[in-house]
Amino acid sequence: MPTLYTLKEANVRKTWLYLAGFFALILFLAWFLSYYFDNQSILLFAFALSLGTSFGSFWFSDKIVLAMSRARPIEKRDNPELYRLVENLCITAGLPVPKIYIIDDNASNAFATGRDPAHAVVAVTSGLLAKLEKTELEGVIAHELAHIGNRDTLLATIVVVLVGLIITMADLFFRTRLGSRKRDRDGGGGIFVFLGLFFMILAPIMAQLMRLAISRKREFLADASGALLTRFPEGLAMALEKISSDPTPLRTASNATAHLYIVNPLKGERANNWLSKLFMTHPPLEQRIAALRGMKV
Repeated sequence: MPTLYTLKEANVRKTWLYLAGFFALILFLAWFLSYYFDNQSILLFAFALSLGTSFGSFWFSDKIVLAMSRARPIEKRDNPELYRLVENLCITAGLPVPKIYIIDDNASNAFATGRDPAHAVVAVTSGLLAKLEKTELEGVIAHELAHIGNRDTLLATIVVVLVGLIITMADLFFRTRLGSRKRDRDGGGGIFVFLGLFFMILAPIMAQLMRLAISRKREFLADASGALLTRFPEGLAMALEKISSDPTPLRTASNATAHLYIVNPLKGERANNWLSKLFMTHPPLEQRIAALRGMKV
């Protein structure tokens, strides 16, 4: 039976394995493009473009997400019980106390954002505060603090940079005039060029799939880390059951922000359409609950 520590270590190893796959894919595409076009400036432009767009999202994505979610900041005097709960868990986790936001919505959900622990935010819905018991709410907050402590928001930014770089490289490849390529002038290429073209077409799809796989692993990791923080995995398991069974849709949620929440906030047809399933960033809830209940503390 896995312990909290072994499950956490396994998810960290798998995340780094996926990241290594990202870098290997980028190195292959960079080498192929430099060989195919004999032009290093294309790679420099793609790299600069991806870094520029991702830099902006790194610094301002939390503000954008909070505005999209219509979350409002609260002070300790507004909800002292919630603040004390967050403060106690932060002391245990060795983290600075994040800013706390409330989303005025009857749906039950929560998310964390921010580029690092010193600039972190935890947002919860008013419905979550009304419907969960204290141990369940503690499990949810611990899960979100685990995302902050595990640097998942930073990892997500790195992955966005890598995906953006791969997509930009592939896009530039197909937009550039093929008549200038080195292999055409040399009369060579053959099977190598065919394989390169094949991987260039598949690269964006592979990048998105790896991004989703990393996101799912980090959810398992946050579950394990949060349970380790509270020493009560059942609290988070019960919270996940309650949140998932809540039929109230979160009005401000969309496919663009659904990956941030502890449980998919889309309900009904919005959750079951082909686009939502294709880009599912959370592992099946049954697997998360089974993993929590199978842990040894």
